[in-house]
Amino acid sequence: MITCVALSTSPRRGGNSETLARQALAGARARGARTDLLRLADFRYEPCRACGGCYRTGVCVVPDQAADIFDRLLAADRVILAAPIFSMGICAQAKAIIDRAQRFWATRCLLHRRVIADSGRRPPRRGIFISTAGSDLPGVFDGARAVARYFFKMLEIEPAGFYGYRGLEEKGDAFANGAALAECFLAGAGLAGD
Repeated sequence: MITCVALSTSPRRGGNSETLARQALAGARARGARTDLLRLADFRYEPCRACGGCYRTGVCVVPDQAADIFDRLLAADRVILAAPIFSMGICAQAKAIIDRAQRFWATRCLLHRRVIADSGRRPPRRGIFISTAGSDLPGVFDGARAVARYFFKMLEIEPAGFYGYRGLEEKGDAFANGAALAECFLAGAGLAGD
């Protein structure tokens, strides 16, 4: 059975990016996937200290719950990253956990090892990025898309789609965007069906 985990990075419980991530998970479940939603706001983790502690082992030395988050992401076959845009970039909560993926950069680039040691015995890992923004400025998703692409690369996840939705400012706005809800459901179904 395919496992699909959504990482909701918004500090706002039930926000627009989380709502759309839940839709994608519903689509994945409809295709038979086992699903899980991780809310970063439910975990305690620090930003990267740039201490280099992971350079020798590929393991972060900071004693917090980031390891729990990464363990669950590493165990998943499919990953949905959901993040709102704040001030023309990916929200700080998402960026903090993505910076903590430095341990995977160390594993890949310094230690020359695979992040997913049993990758030959698992389905190829794929992921989608869902983002929301209140702004309709040109390029509002550009920086976040690049950061999400890097995060997927470090976790050995093949990007399978980017879904960005403008004009979703207030909590609950996503519920009024039927096209976004439908598209995210289908994206999740497609992700599970790959």
